[in-house]
Amino acid sequence: MIGFYNYSVILTYISLLSSLYGMMITVDGHYKLAIIFLAISGLCDMFDGKIARAMKNRTEDEKKFGIQIDSLCDVICFGAFPIILCYRMGMNGIVGISFLMIYGVASVIRLGFFNVMEEKRQEETDSNKKYYQGLPITSIAVALPILYVTKPLLEGNFIILVHIMIIAIGILFITNFKFKKPHDITLAAMVVIVAIALAKSFIFH
Repeated sequence: MIGFYNYSVILTYISLLSSLYGMMITVDGHYKLAIIFLAISGLCDMFDGKIARAMKNRTEDEKKFGIQIDSLCDVICFGAFPIILCYRMGMNGIVGISFLMIYGVASVIRLGFFNVMEEKRQEETDSNKKYYQGLPITSIAVALPILYVTKPLLEGNFIILVHIMIIAIGILFITNFKFKKPHDITLAAMVVIVAIALAKSFIFH
């Protein structure tokens, strides 16, 4: 079999499977459940790099494979999946479709750029980077679930805010600015916030 199947990429594969199933149920109209699977994908992606770096004996091929497979999965999980989900939730007009297309192109550009720069960086140093260049693509997996659970409070403004969020995040994907990588405590807090928000959406539906 070709490819690598060690534990360093297991969360990446779980993230992909979560998003693939999320897309399937999105087509059937189960948006709330799909949002949960988007969040699960995001949570997996937040920690897959840490697990990979903990594996000290990775070969150069395994490192390069990890970079490529992570971005290939990300373009599905946080590129295609949110586009399908937002389209089905109401971004199906001319403006909405245009915004989603811009978001999709921006996500691919960001990931392609990341692959080039990250491979170059790893050839120069083994140290962890402290900043993202531009907004990380995983951001949508936090922003959209949190916005979704506020839907009952927003009434008819929900889909308008989804439009604004999608185009803003898409533009920030390819905007050249430094975004400090969150510490483990911050990541844990984000996990708790998303979990509480999703639990709330089930309790108060």
